[in-house]
Amino acid sequence: MSDARLEALPLDECLALLRGHSVGRIAVVVNEFPVVLPVNYRLVETSAPVWVVVRTRPGNVIDRASMPAAFEIDGFDISEQQGWSVLVRGTLQHVNPDTGGLWEHFDPNPWLDDERDAWLAIEPFSITGRMLRSPQPHWAFHLDGYL
Repeated sequence: MSDARLEALPLDECLALLRGHSVGRIAVVVNEFPVVLPVNYRLVETSAPVWVVVRTRPGNVIDRASMPAAFEIDGFDISEQQGWSVLVRGTLQHVNPDTGGLWEHFDPNPWLDDERDAWLAIEPFSITGRMLRSPQPHWAFHLDGYL
């Protein structure tokens, strides 16, 4: 693994990865302690800035969180020892789903449909990504492919 490379992803690749997925982890601070939770999300791109938008139940942990927030998605290929991650850092805000046509951009069928009427958006001040590339893929029948 000594020849592996860690590369920064350009913003357009980070946005493409965010567009192509729908589950990530949101990190917020609640009662002075960090909390990281899996969520369904959508990247909403309007004429204004991009937002990472989540729906949640009113009054739950995410709905009560303070404004600083982070959001992360990633992907791994364990057999090839490579992967990527995208990190969004920004401000968490309550939003009206009718604002900027938000409702039109969001999946109308969330995985849990239990009155998730609180809409929150992370307005990013930073979107960064990294890719770990292995030096060369393992041949399918190489022993390392099975460990």
